[in-house]
Amino acid sequence: MKKAKEKKLTTWISSNGKGVTLLELMIALVIAGIVVAGIYRIFITQTKAYTVQDQVVEVQQGIRSAMEIILRDLRMAGYDGNSTPSKLLNGIFPGDYSLAVSDSAVRIEYRVNGLVNTKVLARTVASELVEDFYIDGVQQAGYPVVLLGNVNALTFAYAVDGKIGLDDTQDGNIDDLNGDNQITGLDFLPAATVDLGDLNVIAVRVALTASPTSVDAQDDRFKMLQPRTLVSTITLRNLSLVKTE
Repeated sequence: MKKAKEKKLTTWISSNGKGVTLLELMIALVIAGIVVAGIYRIFITQTKAYTVQDQVVEVQQGIRSAMEIILRDLRMAGYDGNSTPSKLLNGIFPGDYSLAVSDSAVRIEYRVNGLVNTKVLARTVASELVEDFYIDGVQQAGYPVVLLGNVNALTFAYAVDGKIGLDDTQDGNIDDLNGDNQITGLDFLPAATVDLGDLNVIAVRVALTASPTSVDAQDDRFKMLQPRTLVSTITLRNLSLVKTE
């Protein structure tokens, strides 16, 4: 009886047991390979998309931070801590510390405790935004410092209120240069014009453009990594005063 059962079980296993052919195994491997390749491609795409977004955020934050520093320095132009009430000082120059006239550099002066503080903001040949600091003509320790790298462009344009030293040309307001009864970008002048005309600067428009740290030009996904530009206009609070004796 036991032998009969064992024989029956052996017969059932033999008649129902099937192996895997080489062709079936190859088809299974191909399908598995396609699935794995698809998953890997999705992973790579998502990783690159994350990298793009991370670099976009990084360059935008860098531009905003650098712009805040520029505007902070510009607000100090013409300040005289020893004068009460404040008096108008010629505190801003459209050029670097060597007095070279430039649209990509500005020199700011103000007085604290009787000392002339000088800030220089410029774009260098290495495409860096650099800040330098002097007190009574002496460069301070730790300067110059790099505020932002990969800078494509740094441009300063100036709005004026008459001529320096001519009180009757100044009313505390930006001159409407094109006579359209509104202040637009057309009323902001380049550095050379301001310098040659000896004009009284009371507002500055700053345009700062920077790029991400790395760009793969061959990858369409990196097209969004284009240079970012931030434009800000600031009225110089210490210079926007009607000059009085």
